[in-house]
Amino acid sequence: MLEGKAKVEDTDMPVKMQMKALNIASQSLDLFDVSDCQSIAAHIKKEFDERYGSWWQCVVGSNFGCFFTHSKGTFIYFHLGTLNFLIFKGATL
Repeated sequence: MLEGKAKVEDTDMPVKMQMKALNIASQSLDLFDVSDCQSIAAHIKKEFDERYGSWWQCVVGSNFGCFFTHSKGTFIYFHLGTLNFLIFKGATL
C-alpha cells in the first residue's frame, strides 16, 4: 500500500470523500500492475459508482491533459506513486 504518499493537487470534494478516493486508488494499485491504468481506472470508477451513484469518471496515467465539466463537490486530482489520478462526477443537465 502507498498510504500517506498521495499528494492532492486540487479538489472540491468533502474531506471524507477525498480520503475514500485515496484509499480506493491505493487498493487499486495493490490489485493491478501499475502499467495497467485502464483496469485501475475502471476499478475506481466502479467503486465510486457503487458508493456515490452513477456518472463517475476516472482518468489514470503518468501524462495526460483533460478539460471537463463536473458536479460541484465531486472533483479530485492527485498523485500516488508514479501515477496521476483524476476522479470526477459528470455534470448533470
